[in-house]
Amino acid sequence: MSLFTRSRQLSDTTESGAEPDDDTGTAEPEGGGTGTAEPQDGTATDAPESAARAQRTPSAPSPATKPGWFGWRRRYPRTARGVSVGTTVLAGALVLFALLVPNRIERIEFASFVRIPAEGVLLAGLLLALPSKPRRVTAVVTGVFLGLLTVLKFVDMGFYQILARPFDLVLDWILIENGTDFLRETFGRTGQVLAVTGVIVLFVALLVLTTLAVVRLTNLMVRHRPAAGRTVLILGTAWITCMTLGVEIGTVPVATKGNAEFLGNRVEQVRAGLADARVFEKQASVDAFAKTPPDQLLTGLRGKDVLFTFIESYGRVAIDDPAMAQQTDAVLKEGTGRLKAAGFESRSGWLQSPVTGAGSWLAHSTFLSGLWIKNQQRYRSLTTSDRMTLTNYFGKTGAWRTVGVVPGVRRAWPEGKYFGLDYIYDSEHLGYHGPYFSWTPVPDQFSMEAFERLEHGRKDREPIMAEIILASSHNPWSPIAHMIDWEDLGDGSVFHRIKKEGTNPTEVWKDPEKVRAEYRKAIEYSIRSLTEWVERYGDDDTVLVFLGDHQPVPTVTAGDTGKDVPVTIVAHDKKVLDRVADWGWTDGLKPAENAPRWGMDKFRDRFMTAYGPQG
Repeated sequence: MSLFTRSRQLSDTTESGAEPDDDTGTAEPEGGGTGTAEPQDGTATDAPESAARAQRTPSAPSPATKPGWFGWRRRYPRTARGVSVGTTVLAGALVLFALLVPNRIERIEFASFVRIPAEGVLLAGLLLALPSKPRRVTAVVTGVFLGLLTVLKFVDMGFYQILARPFDLVLDWILIENGTDFLRETFGRTGQVLAVTGVIVLFVALLVLTTLAVVRLTNLMVRHRPAAGRTVLILGTAWITCMTLGVEIGTVPVATKGNAEFLGNRVEQVRAGLADARVFEKQASVDAFAKTPPDQLLTGLRGKDVLFTFIESYGRVAIDDPAMAQQTDAVLKEGTGRLKAAGFESRSGWLQSPVTGAGSWLAHSTFLSGLWIKNQQRYRSLTTSDRMTLTNYFGKTGAWRTVGVVPGVRRAWPEGKYFGLDYIYDSEHLGYHGPYFSWTPVPDQFSMEAFERLEHGRKDREPIMAEIILASSHNPWSPIAHMIDWEDLGDGSVFHRIKKEGTNPTEVWKDPEKVRAEYRKAIEYSIRSLTEWVERYGDDDTVLVFLGDHQPVPTVTAGDTGKDVPVTIVAHDKKVLDRVADWGWTDGLKPAENAPRWGMDKFRDRFMTAYGPQG
């Protein structure tokens, strides 16, 4: 073949928008692969001597050859070639990973990465068809978008592991701040900084690397346009065939359009999130008790001390899971027996929480407001509205002093005013001088003793309505406190020794079974703290309503996405429980498997109806 023919082929390719044929990324001289200038008149020229010299000196660089860093490409051509091929392979692997990686950890398996992504085939065809300049722009934009898509999938993985749901692009940004606070409170400032830094580095690296990878693969396809075109055609045909026939590897379809479905779901999620504010506003405007006179509210509980107590992460899994059922059942039976011996009766059922894994404040506000508070937008709308909560109605009667015991709160909590509490005891106002137990600022037994000392045990007081949030069963459940003699609690200093005897969260979280075991122990501790307090300090006027706020994280529930939590009413006065006899709840602290199950937002109105004049 003459140099003229070779030159004309390359010239035609260049004019069509292709880069020079060089897998290493180096540029060939314009007009041919040998660097010999073409005659301007277009005549063919043979150059045997030049060719011979080129063969004798193969390492002589062309003036246009890129030397690489410090000329390493010129000095080590084979190494440069190997690096180039390796980089291209890694770029392909990264793009394929970004296209195929699922957004849930449990779905990641080998079969997930041997599928044919429809989006990848279409994108390759588009890039081959575009002219040079639009192609470069499209490649860069695609790389950035693919990086953002991969980041979103990683965020989804975290949300599924904690909240058993994907990240909400409209409503969940506030939870990122809450997550960093949790890291600081659990692992210290250093752990928080390292984690946040790692996330930022990963985010930037993904954006940069996916962009570079798409650009590199695009250049490679254009340099080998015929082969790339055939490959795209073959893959497209294979995708259509596999989709039509339903070909699978195990249970994973070979042909996938997962990214298109993923993005479609997100668009619908954003649309629903933007419309949710209007829906919630209509729901919040309906309140069956808004016009009820104060003297007709909660008449069946006048003179009683009413305690609404939330046990953190106390979910149905603690009762139903075979790995925990036996131990939890023993604790509940023991508590039922001890309370009955002290003159107390109890009834239990199930409530469905709006959240799972985390988001306790959403569950608390759902229970108290009678509205389904499933996201932060609804929570903010609620706490800036005039919607009356259960605690507000107790305060409206003027028959109770309303207080909050919230040991998990360790900074300003302006929303507390919305709930109409006369006084709030946070972690700084309980008189505790012991250590934190990971996230938990104050052990539950001490919180209940502090409530007795500061409010319930005072002489010549008015009836109390208290909202108490017990935090010892909060993730990560390591280390946890254990019950001691109530007389030995003092100022909490005794817990320094108890914490040293506890487990190390870093070690516990290496094994899911250890996590589940520590969770169970934490729930048992919270239940004992509460039932022993009633046994020790309760009287004829004590009415306790306690419940879980949500199920624990999927590591504990073993993937179960149910949102049921137990709820129990304990009272000494038989008339209190007679008013809820038609609820069909189970006798004792443990609800039966088939006990009634309500949405948590239904409790407020049913409770107020039962204990109103018509109850």
